[in-house]
Amino acid sequence: MSEKDKLDRLGEYLATNDLESVWFATPPMFAWLTGGSNLIVREGGTGIAAAGYDGEEITIVTSNIEGDRLLDEEVDADVNIVDYPWHESSVKEMVTKIASVPAATDFACRGCDRIERSELTQPLTDGDIKRYRTLSRETAEAVEEVARDVTPTDTEQEIAANLHQALQRRGIESLVALVGGEDRVQRYRHFTPTDIEVGGYAVLTVEGVDCGLNAAVTRTVAFDDAPDWLEERYKDVSRVAATGAIETPRTGVDGGTASDVFEAIQTAYEQLGYGAEWKNHHQGGALGYESREWTATPNHDASIELPMAYAWNPSVEGAKSEDTILATDDTIEVLSTTEEFPTMTVDAIGIDGELTLPDILWK
Repeated sequence: MSEKDKLDRLGEYLATNDLESVWFATPPMFAWLTGGSNLIVREGGTGIAAAGYDGEEITIVTSNIEGDRLLDEEVDADVNIVDYPWHESSVKEMVTKIASVPAATDFACRGCDRIERSELTQPLTDGDIKRYRTLSRETAEAVEEVARDVTPTDTEQEIAANLHQALQRRGIESLVALVGGEDRVQRYRHFTPTDIEVGGYAVLTVEGVDCGLNAAVTRTVAFDDAPDWLEERYKDVSRVAATGAIETPRTGVDGGTASDVFEAIQTAYEQLGYGAEWKNHHQGGALGYESREWTATPNHDASIELPMAYAWNPSVEGAKSEDTILATDDTIEVLSTTEEFPTMTVDAIGIDGELTLPDILWK
């Protein structure tokens, strides 16, 4: 159920914006407030229930199909459930009917303002951080479990299916599961799985989701006939990732923005001899209740919030590094680690510091 600090944050939001209630129907924000899921059908931007807060209590609006299940399995019993006959109304119509006004929503609703969600989801709460540690570790466990069983004759689609299964066994949704073999990972940065065998090496990338939170993990598994350059390129992108991770809390403490971290990442590419390689794919950004709360660009003015989860995902042709980190005022914690996969300690570029990150799994 929602934590007190989130309700305090909502109370402040109501007061600051002269609102009487706020309502959430998008799956990430429903989960942010309630800790549960309102997701049944994956198409569309809203789920089968909306959760509202009026400064005193949380109210959940849903159809009579879902009310009992939500109470039994998704949310605590201290919420107020308002259900309606499924054939007579809709979530949006019911919110419009019962919401204390003026109201704001995270979905299109007649007569309501739109919520600026980042003001609520950043920085992370203590409860968010606790859940993030579990989600990130278990997401990494699932990816590494699959990576250890990969063979050169496996197809990308077979590996992707194994990733989905390993995540689902842990109760984790897998909205992104990319698998690139030796050929396609050199040609594409988004290697959506195909029926091609992976060959000399494979890169596995997932976005694991639970309780609305998103954790990013990439792992590389290689065989004896992998390209000679793979090890060097992988170490280089890991150094770029370490640069972004180490620069993040420093920038946050100094009141800097996403563009400041991006500049450090861009400089790292240049000093390693990869020039404009950063232009071929985005470099990551803040994680949270979206796959990226924001993605850094050269001119992005988003504040670096602390504590907050981040995933920097530098890549060069054929190599990629990506993990979920927690940045606080004085620490950097790699959350997506299991201590059961090869690691290496790499130096940042252009700034002092080093970080231990996953290495290639050689088989």
